Amino acid sequence: MLKKKILFFGLIAVLSISCKKGSSVSTPTTLAPYCIPQALKDELQFEKIKKQKVEQTLTLSGTIQYNDNKTIPFVSLQDGVITQTYFSLGDFVKKGQLLAELKSSSLNEMSDQIRGLKSQIEVAKRNYTATLEMFNDGISSQKELIEAQSDLEVLKSNLITLESNMDLYSANESKSVFQVKSPSDGYIVSKDINPGMSIQAGESTLFTVANLDEVWIMANIYASYAPLVHTNQTVKIKTLAHPNTYFEGKISFVSQVFDEEERVLKARIVMSNQEGKLKPGMSADVILNIEATNEEAIAIPMEAIIFDNNQSYVVIYQDDCNQEVRLVDSVAKNELYMYATNNFKEDEVVITTNELLIFEELNSRKK
Repeated sequence: MLKKKILFFGLIAVLSISCKKGSSVSTPTTLAPYCIPQALKDELQFEKIKKQKVEQTLTLSGTIQYNDNKTIPFVSLQDGVITQTYFSLGDFVKKGQLLAELKSSSLNEMSDQIRGLKSQIEVAKRNYTATLEMFNDGISSQKELIEAQSDLEVLKSNLITLESNMDLYSANESKSVFQVKSPSDGYIVSKDINPGMSIQAGESTLFTVANLDEVWIMANIYASYAPLVHTNQTVKIKTLAHPNTYFEGKISFVSQVFDEEERVLKARIVMSNQEGKLKPGMSADVILNIEATNEEAIAIPMEAIIFDNNQSYVVIYQDDCNQEVRLVDSVAKNELYMYATNNFKEDEVVITTNELLIFEELNSRKK
């Protein structure tokens, strides 16, 4: 009887422990919603999706160039030797800023001429005064007075011309040099001048100053595309340096003559460049809308698209702690947009930068 009681209570104890273990394993765990950290959010960009007509685009290759109307090549008007330079390639300079000094024999010649003219003017002044007195006394004729006055005026005019030239060449007589000054505000985009270099007047460009507040984008138009491109056409510009940024502009000029080397027509887009993001020499894609169908669909920016396992996704943003990964069932696409008809509503917000980080975080929480 005692053995049966012991076995009974032992069985109850085992069942009790087993039940406790089972209950602890089956307790569900719920992950808190992912909230975007402020540091990451500061780096994000967002865009509302809109319904619009499905468009076809044409992408032209192009290059960013200086605006020729705001580029000044400097050629010396005097022979001489460069004694000092005060700038480097790429420097930003202000109009009138001293850039170099040129020692020239022309400065000595001009200085001698000025001193000679000043002496001659003093003599001419005395001659005119004496002639005037004699004319008043009836000794000299009016013709002689006019000739004396004319001689004085000619000398004064020659002196003014020489002094104007000295100012034009920024002559510094105390240092016996011509000062080379910047002709405008802008950046030094070419430089072929160094101390000790001998130069001849009008021979070659010593440096070039370009104002980069406005640049040109020259697009290449192949013959088959020529009918699709025209002036005043709105375009979007994309560069490798800023892959998530589109710069908007208009075609201001289309050449009617093929470039002999490249065998293309050239289109020019004048672009404001106040932030300095467009650097001359960069390549650029010039994107044009060339045709729109009657079909309408939700247009999702290509920057928002995430490609994973041969499928396309976007991250829908509701608030910092509510985001959703959504599959894009594409019906068409171009350089700018992927079009979808189902599964999206107009004015929903998609994340267009660093969306892959949030995509991976949300997917990891599903596993």
